[in-house]
Amino acid sequence: MKNKKVQRPTLSEGESNKSKKRTQWEAKTHKSETRAILAEDARYFMSQAVSSPCLSVLAKAEGAYIEDTNGRRYLDFHGNNVHHIGYGHPKLKKAIAEQMDALPFAPRRFASESALALAKKLVEIAPAELSKVLFTTGGSDAIEVALKIARAATGRHKTISFWDAFHGAGFGAASIGGEQFFRSHVIGPLLSGTEHVAPFACYRCPYGYPDLNGEAQLELCKTTCANFVRYVLEKEGDVAAVIAEPARAVPYLPPPGYWKMVRQACNDYGALLIFDEIPTGLGKTGKMFACEHDEVVPDILVLGKALGGGILPIAAVLAKAELDVGGEFAFGHYTHEKNPVTAKAALTTIEIIEQEGLVENAATLGKYLLEQLKLLKAEHTSIGDVRGRGLLIGVELVLDRVEKTPANDLAEDVLYRCLSKGLSFKITMGNVLTLTPPLIITKTQIDLSLGIINESLRETEIFFGLTD
Repeated sequence: MKNKKVQRPTLSEGESNKSKKRTQWEAKTHKSETRAILAEDARYFMSQAVSSPCLSVLAKAEGAYIEDTNGRRYLDFHGNNVHHIGYGHPKLKKAIAEQMDALPFAPRRFASESALALAKKLVEIAPAELSKVLFTTGGSDAIEVALKIARAATGRHKTISFWDAFHGAGFGAASIGGEQFFRSHVIGPLLSGTEHVAPFACYRCPYGYPDLNGEAQLELCKTTCANFVRYVLEKEGDVAAVIAEPARAVPYLPPPGYWKMVRQACNDYGALLIFDEIPTGLGKTGKMFACEHDEVVPDILVLGKALGGGILPIAAVLAKAELDVGGEFAFGHYTHEKNPVTAKAALTTIEIIEQEGLVENAATLGKYLLEQLKLLKAEHTSIGDVRGRGLLIGVELVLDRVEKTPANDLAEDVLYRCLSKGLSFKITMGNVLTLTPPLIITKTQIDLSLGIINESLRETEIFFGLTD
């Protein structure tokens, strides 16, 4: 059955999988073996935006690289943000194998030492006051648990979240999310009471303020985006929680003082603050948690993606002790909630991040990458903005820097030129080259990626007639 009333969603989470550029790239790239596997994949898997039809077929993933069945090797600056420690880290594979031999599963009624060790480790590294933990098998489920805790603790059900945010694919996560792909009209009504406001986005301020720098920006806009959260909290009066990414994965960074203003507004109106650190946590932004940059502690923090080391799925909810209010009920109680193998994978992942200094590496090389991209901006008129923190970086392409006209076709052209040269990343919002390298990345690999991006931008600008 086909619903003819459905509005076609705008690009947000990724590039189009059915464009002319994709077709042309495939024609030049794929061998017969790859085409055959992709055809079988399309036959057996249900179609959905972003993930189908697939880009190619992977045969290998190791360190910072992936390799497909065409024999092409790509430096992976996407990785769905799971590859913080690189693909197939030897220490992680060894720890998983040893745990499988020792204790492969624990029925939910029993404790396991590896799950307990992970919980203790998370409390140790988390922002102060977050001392209670629950595990789930994925980030979307962890978001659902956080929503349940907020409702139970406050006696309220309403939430404030942000348009363009992604929090997962479950009904609760999609309801508070702000992307059309996951709020499809075909699935019917979502949760009630899920209010949305415009997000912080200084380069494209939804409130209409010009993009300035530092104190000039704040003096003009008075951080309207934060004040509007306060406004909705006041008008609603009974909001359980404000939930957001502390640094947007588009990516966008909050203006200075933003989260302190929101934190105070939550305190004033009795709402909890939930930070979704599924894509940004565990070092991606150059600190263990993105919220540490803003010196704001949430009431609940959610982790996922990289927590399983890019091998096993596991997510976590960290909460303040006073939110441990569901003893007579079950917020999670998932079959694999305290799975000893996934817990061991997560614990080992954190140990690798600490022992190899990967948070510091993200801070140092992320700063270098950002600086070099800003130098490229001076060379390429198609770059309207470069922004980011640590190894979460966005390069926004425009047709005109004054009008900030999104250059969607250019961005897609650059993507496929980069893929052909061995660099993989994704596009968000149609025109933002989103670069999220693993935390193990080296300066040599970053320099390689910069050369590929520079050359691809030059070729694209010539192709579209943007150079003299």
